Amino acid sequence: MTQLVLAPMEGLVDWRVRQLLSAVGGFDQCVTEFIRVSQTLFPAHVFYRYCPELHQGGTTASGQPVLVQLMGHDPQLLGENAAFAVELGAPGIDINFGCPSKTVNKREAGASLLKCPENLFNIIRAVRAAVPAHIPVSGKIRLGYADKTLFLENARAVEEGGAQHLTVHARTKLEGYKPPAHWEYLARIREVLSIPMTANGEIWTLEDYIRCRNISGCTSFMLGRGAIACPDLAARIKAFETGEAPVKQSWADVLGILLAYIDLLAADGATENHQAGRIKQWVSMMRKGHSAAATCFDEIKRIRDIHDLRAKLTEDRDKPENRHHDKLIAA
Repeated sequence: MTQLVLAPMEGLVDWRVRQLLSAVGGFDQCVTEFIRVSQTLFPAHVFYRYCPELHQGGTTASGQPVLVQLMGHDPQLLGENAAFAVELGAPGIDINFGCPSKTVNKREAGASLLKCPENLFNIIRAVRAAVPAHIPVSGKIRLGYADKTLFLENARAVEEGGAQHLTVHARTKLEGYKPPAHWEYLARIREVLSIPMTANGEIWTLEDYIRCRNISGCTSFMLGRGAIACPDLAARIKAFETGEAPVKQSWADVLGILLAYIDLLAADGATENHQAGRIKQWVSMMRKGHSAAATCFDEIKRIRDIHDLRAKLTEDRDKPENRHHDKLIAA
């Protein structure tokens, strides 16, 4: 059966977005934004800030488990933080070996660790040893740093370190997020691993998913920017696989999600500027998924007052013409 995972995108997919997108349907699991481990064992409030779902059994309000993702270069320190996250209720630990950020990579973390497979092995082994046997440990990698020379060695290192699962973003650090994603490499990785693997990269539409599935041979897929651009993408994929008729979102439905996001931000004490910024960020990304998003973004991009922004979104949500299925844009 196809498994769909909501990607951990820093500065974009917080617990509110996880709650809203998982409620739409289709997702089986979520992963937090990375917690950067560099010098200390974090206190509980840090883990709760990144993963408030820990207060409710480590799941979203819709019941999907949320893995806590850690990133760093010190095996022992990562192990200690992983063990504490599990004490707080994390249902699983994921290690980030793929972040392409220049700042992160200058500090020997993220994708920079892919230069030496032994880094991955040592970190996974330490984390695996630090948490109870029934708690899954996984790793997320890219195909390499500057090139793909070590893509198989890095994948093997994660498995040999004791991970139960591997996610592969089908690009190198140098390739960043530029198309295409090299799904053909995922098929080669699958041939040498005995643990399950999740495919990640450039799945924006149902058609992209089908091509990725056929090329990679994977049955588990991580959706990132595609799920932000089209909030019901996961539900569409699941409906396709089960043969059910998908419940297609209208633009009014999407605007309802954005309004609910404002409510969640406001309830959590976010400043009005932050609320407006996050909404504009989301609508901007939706331009790749929904035909109505470009017009919406042009109309709201200069609105600074959150009350005016909320009023505009509410007005558009209530227009009869926006209650019909919005045309999706092919990637």
